[in-house]
Amino acid sequence: MDIINITDHRDDVQSLLNESDTYMQSLYPDESNHMVSLSNLLNEHTNLIGVMIGDELAGIGAVKHIKADETYGEIKRVFVLEKHRGKGLSKVIMQRLHQRLLEAGIVTAKLETGVYQPEAIGLYRALGYIKCGPFGDYQTDPLSVFMVKKLV
Repeated sequence: MDIINITDHRDDVQSLLNESDTYMQSLYPDESNHMVSLSNLLNEHTNLIGVMIGDELAGIGAVKHIKADETYGEIKRVFVLEKHRGKGLSKVIMQRLHQRLLEAGIVTAKLETGVYQPEAIGLYRALGYIKCGPFGDYQTDPLSVFMVKKLV
């Protein structure tokens, strides 16, 4: 297993994002999906990483650096191919994203996930995330779960 930095458009990354989009659209209405495109993930304020198993991109995740009233990192687009789930790849992705935030001097990580994703919620809780209210541009949504973690 190798962790790679993704800094430009790659077909395998777009393919994973498309699969993630399809999955999320099967769970939630459009107004409750807060997915960002590959082009929005490829900027100087976002770290996009991938997990390679052999020559296959098995999973991805990103963290967007937010500097507003509060500085924090927002975890985005964590997704692992179904055939690679249960191997701990999401945990590896999250730990690497946390590391990137700490390297940038950011000690708070936030995320939004959905109520119909108990595996994701369980992972985030196991990593020390706790529920919080909406942040940034998010609004209260009964289908959303907002979480935060202090990284120090």
